[in-house]
Amino acid sequence: MHECKTKVDLTKYLENQNFRFDYAFDEDSSNEVVYKFTAQPLIQTIFDGGMATCFAYGQTGSGKTHTMGGNFTGKNQDCTTGIYALAARDIFKLSQKPKYKKDNFTIRASFFEIYSGKVFDLLNKKKKLRILENGDSEVVVCDLQEREVKSVEDVLYLIQTGNSVRTSGQTTANQHSSRSHAVFQIVLRTHAGGQLHGKFSFIDLAGNERGVDTMSNNRQTRLEGAEINKSLLALKECIRALARRGAHLPFRASKLTQVLRDSFIGHNSRTCMIAMISPGLSCSEHTLNTLRYANRVKELDGSGNGNGKEEALHPIVAGGDDMSMLDTMSSAASDFSSLHVEDPAEDMEQLETITALQDAEDDVLEAQRLLVDFQEEFYKKLHNINSLTNQVDYDVDEYAKQMQQTIQDYDEVFSPLMDEFRKKFSRFRDELKKEEDFSKAMKTPMK
Repeated sequence: MHECKTKVDLTKYLENQNFRFDYAFDEDSSNEVVYKFTAQPLIQTIFDGGMATCFAYGQTGSGKTHTMGGNFTGKNQDCTTGIYALAARDIFKLSQKPKYKKDNFTIRASFFEIYSGKVFDLLNKKKKLRILENGDSEVVVCDLQEREVKSVEDVLYLIQTGNSVRTSGQTTANQHSSRSHAVFQIVLRTHAGGQLHGKFSFIDLAGNERGVDTMSNNRQTRLEGAEINKSLLALKECIRALARRGAHLPFRASKLTQVLRDSFIGHNSRTCMIAMISPGLSCSEHTLNTLRYANRVKELDGSGNGNGKEEALHPIVAGGDDMSMLDTMSSAASDFSSLHVEDPAEDMEQLETITALQDAEDDVLEAQRLLVDFQEEFYKKLHNINSLTNQVDYDVDEYAKQMQQTIQDYDEVFSPLMDEFRKKFSRFRDELKKEEDFSKAMKTPMK
């Protein structure tokens, strides 16, 4: 690829950039062709008891949702042509083969999004979910709705249901840009005990944003852009740790990497990433950075993770009207260069500011939840006590005893909870002010 540069004397010249990938597809390649060389080879993995993962990564408007979810005609999406549906078709087909039909696997599916560091169930009215670790250090998405599917049509219905409520917003590149990471999972469970046998995760990553591009927008736009950068950076750091065969893998750095933990270190895990690039001249910087990602990932093919387990990381390039390529997001020159930022130090400061604000938000919301739970329990007790007085000959002594205990519990518990809430709310307001001041002070990027 030819990169246009300018010398000190303003003379323009071309610098040749060489990249090598497993596969490359042109603009005439269909989703079916891209799927054949990316996600399809991983289908067998879940029937062998492993974890398979397919990412879609790229700049805003480059075609990630088009590839994963299906072709668009205006605002209407044909879900039958996306990788979700194509993979579901092959999973059902393979499950009917004699070798696996006797196992009588139950096939289930879930669909959730990660937006601004929070997890929402797209199949359950966008219910907010929590990500925790159980006693075996396994990551669990609490209360995630997992539905049984018996045909490709059932899968398509879930995809359409989830896509209809997925968070989107307007950006300079796309009127309806996906602003969240969407995670669609197809799970094989044993018919008898419902134990997990294999899982295929399809991740449609949000469009990467430069921090400087979001400074002129409102706070919510700034927060979501910074959170996207933060999660993509965390994903890159996990893969770099795998490449170094390091003992420490920073999965807790973001909700995205927490959810995908078993995709990297689980037994018999295989992972690929389809990264999208746009052919426009104005996107050349984004394209080069994405190509550098994929080129670096070639070094990770078959790398161990430091625990004696191995990954299969497949970098493949594809191009289309929205050209695509498969990579696993490692860094090239610096942590932020591949996330399309112009001032790494400034963007690091922005991420730290956003992280502090989000931590303060999580703390104040948790304190608020404890307050609400206590208040609900308190009013429930008051209601029960009040019901005693509805009887003509109610026990006055019992009423006085229960009411005294309720008031005592209220004084002992509510005051400390309220004090803690005030402290955390004050910190939250301070972090809001810091973020606002930082955004105003952030220098205007050079054109």
